Amino acid sequence: MPATKPTTFQLVTQSATYIQSVVPEELRNPKVGIICGSGLGGLVDTLEAAPQIAIPYSDIPEFPHSTVVGHAGKLVFGHLGEKKTPVVVMVGRAHFYEGHSIEKVTFPVRVMKLLGIQSIIVTNAAGGLNPEYNVGDIMILNDHINFPGLAGNHPLRGPNEEAFGTRFPALSDAYDLSFRRTVHLAYRKLETVSTKRTVREGVYAFVSGPTFETRAECRMLRAMGADVVGMSTVPEICVARHAGLRVLAMSLVTNCAVLEPGPRGDSLLIESAQGAGDDLNNLLEAGKANHQEVLEAGNEAATDMQVCRNVHT
Repeated sequence: MPATKPTTFQLVTQSATYIQSVVPEELRNPKVGIICGSGLGGLVDTLEAAPQIAIPYSDIPEFPHSTVVGHAGKLVFGHLGEKKTPVVVMVGRAHFYEGHSIEKVTFPVRVMKLLGIQSIIVTNAAGGLNPEYNVGDIMILNDHINFPGLAGNHPLRGPNEEAFGTRFPALSDAYDLSFRRTVHLAYRKLETVSTKRTVREGVYAFVSGPTFETRAECRMLRAMGADVVGMSTVPEICVARHAGLRVLAMSLVTNCAVLEPGPRGDSLLIESAQGAGDDLNNLLEAGKANHQEVLEAGNEAATDMQVCRNVHT
């Protein structure tokens, strides 16, 4: 008789049990989970230097790990801030576009829930759709559009894990208002120290990737009310809210999406152009996104956020 397939809850419990077996008792029950997006792994340096422990994802049973540059792949436990709040930080995340199932992508959130977290902070690098946004701005999420989820790739699809939450969780209150207010108030205190970034609030559109969006797709997303677009975060939020966690999510705008239609090959300007093919391609490629600029913007932001944290505490 074939063996019974373990439930998600059983697999999550296996991961959490291993983690608790190697983490010192004083760090074993974090109150807050933090997920670092592309290039933002430097946020882990805001933790107290000691006590601290890092566990590679590859050591944790069933835990997914990323193959993407800029995602280190380790779970770090330590204390944060004046109150020395015990936290667990994911330095890097697995993505749906890497081939992981949407359930596997969100697996770490459930592990952190079993470890004891009550709140989660999720960060990401995103493309700016709102024309008022600039590279380097930070957007606090107050809503999202889940394109893969609406098409059936939803992390809660399938038998409900009653041990975590209800069958039909509401997401109209997904992004904790008190947390959002706290971030705005904290930033106002820091504006005299660092004013080159603007903190905004808006809507995140989740797409599966890994291709950056076309001009037409960007216009569609903007017309639907999205302010930024990215390839992560929303599945984690769905699972976090299902498990009753309070959520704060923030996007770093690492590039501005190109909304204008590209030049037409039959336009009089293009047909009469005397330049070579490379010159014409330069017109088409203006504003094209690339992963390296995402990482560079993320690294710079992580450094700034460390400075801000030191001033605030």
